[in-house]
Amino acid sequence: MTTEEIKIRVDSETAKAFNSTSAQERQKLELLLNLKLKESLSQGDSLLKIMDEISKEAVDKGLTPEILQTLLEDE
Repeated sequence: MTTEEIKIRVDSETAKAFNSTSAQERQKLELLLNLKLKESLSQGDSLLKIMDEISKEAVDKGLTPEILQTLLEDE
């Protein structure tokens, strides 16, 4: 499978957390996002709707930027 790089804007805390992870963890996060985008786009959802659903799901599960940073630092 060939890959291409895309740019997605996120808030600064998310960017810092992502950039502070190991290369292996970033690769896992990129794969997860790739799968979610592929799944959602194949269903005809708009990218904005997909991003809103991902954000809502994370918040519903109690994930905050602070918790994400802590989790990423523990790895």
